[in-house]
Amino acid sequence: MLRVWTDSRHAGFLERHGNRGATFAYEPELATTRAVSVTMPVRLASWNASSGLLPIFDMNLPEGGLRARLSARFANSSGSFDDIDLLAVVGRAQIGRMRCSAEAELSDDVPFQSIDEIIKAGRGCEMSEHLLQTFAVHSGISGVQPKVMVRGLADQSSSTPPSHDGRPATHIVKLWDSAELPELAANEFFCLCAARKAGIVVPGFQLSENGHALVIERFDLKADGSYRGFEDFCVLNGLTSAKKYDGGYETRLFKRASDFIEVEGRRTALERLFRLFVLNCALRNGDAHLKNFGIIYDDVVGPARLAPAYDLVTTDAYIPDDAMALTLGGSTMWPDKRALVVLAQSRCDIATKEIGQILEQTADALCDVMADVKRYFGEVAGHPEIGDRMLHAWETGIAMSLERSDDRMLSGAPTGKKPTRKQKRRPKAAPKR
Repeated sequence: MLRVWTDSRHAGFLERHGNRGATFAYEPELATTRAVSVTMPVRLASWNASSGLLPIFDMNLPEGGLRARLSARFANSSGSFDDIDLLAVVGRAQIGRMRCSAEAELSDDVPFQSIDEIIKAGRGCEMSEHLLQTFAVHSGISGVQPKVMVRGLADQSSSTPPSHDGRPATHIVKLWDSAELPELAANEFFCLCAARKAGIVVPGFQLSENGHALVIERFDLKADGSYRGFEDFCVLNGLTSAKKYDGGYETRLFKRASDFIEVEGRRTALERLFRLFVLNCALRNGDAHLKNFGIIYDDVVGPARLAPAYDLVTTDAYIPDDAMALTLGGSTMWPDKRALVVLAQSRCDIATKEIGQILEQTADALCDVMADVKRYFGEVAGHPEIGDRMLHAWETGIAMSLERSDDRMLSGAPTGKKPTRKQKRRPKAAPKR
């Protein structure tokens, strides 16, 4: 049985239910503002899942190599290590305002780590291994590729910050496996640069000097060390992470955003969401699934807003002709300009003139960043072919989805003709984030 905390105060208990499920019960007479999720208001009856965890508790569970590392470290002699066991390890330090702990007291004391040391580290595996070994237990964050949460310092000469109750993680460090997804950190870095150029809100980010890691500032952390609420679109749709590729963007993303964002901010949020969707199409990000979009809020019963953009990557650089993660109009084929216009008008109530401006701004942003991509992969990267594939994918995305081709493009890819390919679903064995 785990204690569950919101806003650093006890809110209820999570325990196993039957052979495979879980149940959560709130403390009696708990204030409505202490709910664990916008989808789970405070009530007398328990919240039950017949299989696995409820979505809000499943949201931050590590996947892939990080989960395997934690399982090897904490599994008992019988080899049992289920989702609740994993949550008991990483639940004290995770994204958002909700925490889980097997102990009667909540502790959120993340070790300090020099961000400057990470940025300047070489390409060897020593830093990656140190980060995984030290911070795995403090990394309640989802994703297949290894990532950890650290409490960062500007450099090792900085004085220790004043102590206070709880020392939270301030940064997310994303690592990459050069054998499977080479230059993934640089790939995401330039995708985030394009997002920022396109006027999309992104967290602060830095690429290590040799491209071995991407360091992201946490956008759910307030200046006083407390946390904002964060919930991804799996949670908002009542789904666990295993179903992050299920459904269509129209209902799972745009309609659900309308359901959970207050009327006053809805128009702005939907316009921001459309901009982000357009960018994903132009980048050829085939991993824009439900967990890669989210909302943040300061009060669980107050107004919510769209979270800054995160987890942007050109998947075509690793999976040629990758398809979209979800469907649009029943298809996973990349949309053309007409399909984007229909989406903006029907789901976001955006005027035709504004739609055109968004498409132009997106194309301009990618063209502006292309020169930096070419320079980096020609002078710094160990795998320059990834840069070539990224540029080709961007040009194809701009030409097809934004219907624009100009002499600012660099890789020589054919941009005047829209590519065609038959509809496909994602290969089950494809390496995904």
